[in-house]
Amino acid sequence: MGSPCHFALFELQPAFLVDQAQLSARYRELAKAVHPDRFADAGDREQRLALEQSARLNEAYQTLKSAPRRALYLLALRGRELPLEVTVQDPEFLLQQMRWREELEDLQDSADLAGVATFKKRLKVAQDELDQDFAACWDDVARREEAERLVRRMQFLDKLAHEVRDLEERLDD
Repeated sequence: MGSPCHFALFELQPAFLVDQAQLSARYRELAKAVHPDRFADAGDREQRLALEQSARLNEAYQTLKSAPRRALYLLALRGRELPLEVTVQDPEFLLQQMRWREELEDLQDSADLAGVATFKKRLKVAQDELDQDFAACWDDVARREEAERLVRRMQFLDKLAHEVRDLEERLDD
């Protein structure tokens, strides 16, 4: 995992719900302090350390900024490493995935930019609901399987959200 904990780096308590504005502000502050350019005139060792600190800071920020990555990280902190890509043993959600995929294909085929915007809003609502559900159960050992199932759903929705943004950009050109 590397030390220190990503949350500690940003002076945050390990939690799923993170104030993104506070995280970004703290990241910018820390990034300035460890930016390799500040150590251009320093010795090789100091330059290497600055580069390592900067890389660790960037990795921590990317992890904490992304809901699915933050969720996986929290579970890993609790000793539960999840494989990154796992078939969802979740028939209800698999059905929902197929519906979303078909709808997205239809929107692409019809080049319906307004429809894509509506789809994107519904997807955001689904992501927000998942985030709330995960926040409520991730640290409860008795609800570990539920938390893992929710992370897998988050990963799918995150991937789908990227595809929606890509489609939006293609249709907007």
